[in-house]
Amino acid sequence: MTRKITIDPITRLEGHGKIDIFLDESGNVENAYLQVPELRGFERFCEGRPVEELPRITPKICGVCPAAHHMASSKAVDAVFHVEPPSAAKKLRELYYAAHYVHSHSAHFYALAGPDFVVGPQADPKERNILGVISKVGLEVGKEVIKHRAYAQQIQATLAGQATHPVWGLPGGVSKGLSEEERREIEEKARSCVEFAKFTLKVFDDFVLQNKAYLDLILGEVYRMTSYYMAVVDTYNRVNFYDGDIRVVDPEGTEVARFKPADYLHYIGEHVEPWTYLKFPYLKSIGWKGLVDGKDSGVYRVAPLARLNVADGMATPLAQEAYEQMFRTLSGKPVHATLANHWARVIELVYAAERLLELSQDPEITGDQVRTLPTEIPTDGVGAVEAPRGTLFHHYWTDEKGLVTRLNLIVATGNNKAALCLSIKRAAQALIKGGQVSEGVLNMVEIAFRAYDPCFGCATHFLPGQMPLLVRIYDESGTLIREIGRE
Repeated sequence: MTRKITIDPITRLEGHGKIDIFLDESGNVENAYLQVPELRGFERFCEGRPVEELPRITPKICGVCPAAHHMASSKAVDAVFHVEPPSAAKKLRELYYAAHYVHSHSAHFYALAGPDFVVGPQADPKERNILGVISKVGLEVGKEVIKHRAYAQQIQATLAGQATHPVWGLPGGVSKGLSEEERREIEEKARSCVEFAKFTLKVFDDFVLQNKAYLDLILGEVYRMTSYYMAVVDTYNRVNFYDGDIRVVDPEGTEVARFKPADYLHYIGEHVEPWTYLKFPYLKSIGWKGLVDGKDSGVYRVAPLARLNVADGMATPLAQEAYEQMFRTLSGKPVHATLANHWARVIELVYAAERLLELSQDPEITGDQVRTLPTEIPTDGVGAVEAPRGTLFHHYWTDEKGLVTRLNLIVATGNNKAALCLSIKRAAQALIKGGQVSEGVLNMVEIAFRAYDPCFGCATHFLPGQMPLLVRIYDESGTLIREIGRE
């Protein structure tokens, strides 16, 4: 008889989700699903609002990555009003966004992913947490993590009014500039963040790369998946979080598409399944082939590893050095080892801190020209950035008065939904044999999704006109006797 194992809730992620694992009669995994039961509804309740309000509304999607939504939304309203922000405003936005990356990547490495590698994937769950990480790396390290996440938050608050839910972006720029005194304070914090990022790279080397068991886990087949990759790149094909073209490479690393964010609908389709509130984006040129990977599948991946696979390099020296070391160690690119996301994330932390320091030293950021006033009739517009979890699209349509008539949000975790399901299924099939399941084994299944740093609160925003409903009625023996559905 088929058995079902449910991990509910799954842990150390943003939002809510569960994993259903179905075993065959031999106790081996027949299938596994990542189900997201929460619903947010932002696409629907933003309709009818003045579009310039959306940079203040959409960050409420998530308390972990509001900066990503604020940046994508600000760029989308620029496009709606056909206005180009001044150079100083663009640099201030990127400065703010680099600080957010320091805050977000630090949180994931030390609090969410770190317990699996620093403490151990099958350690006692009472120790497999941030406190266990601190006990391994030392209390002083824990203080440094808290301090630098606070620095990053303080920089965001200085620029955008609030650290968590910014109120700064406007069509054509930002609502306020930066004083010289504030710039100096940010520069001082940025210098410290660079040192912290370098230290984090060393922590990864000491606790992960120097541990053969962990390195074998990263490079093994359990957490390997072959796919296409998508990310934003600059004109030199280097990683850029704030602006650039969207580039897609195939499983061999060959470029198969490069397009402006405004053209995303020509390249990306979205498939819907009835058992989850997340949609499944796919490459239109290949089509939706189901939950399968490989070159013949339209499934692609985003997130840190995807960004490094897509790019030809990093735009700052320390990050470039770390980038080259990663691909040397992992025998070239693209790398299909899902757990290498953690290494890529630390490299990006170094880049974010370096870029933060570079921008803080730019004299233009204290200039007065921080907004170009819109003069055109609003229509529709697309804004895209690299969220810490991957490529993020905001697309707004308005009437001639600028009232929102329609929204489409493709969030990083949504882009990764098919890959998340495939990674979980592959890990479950490799780790669960003969029906033998321990807490440690289930945690190793969770490790498969944790590499992506998913944010389900961000990704489940769609609300149809009427809620789908499925009622199943069982008798006392557990037999399904009736099913009533409403589409």
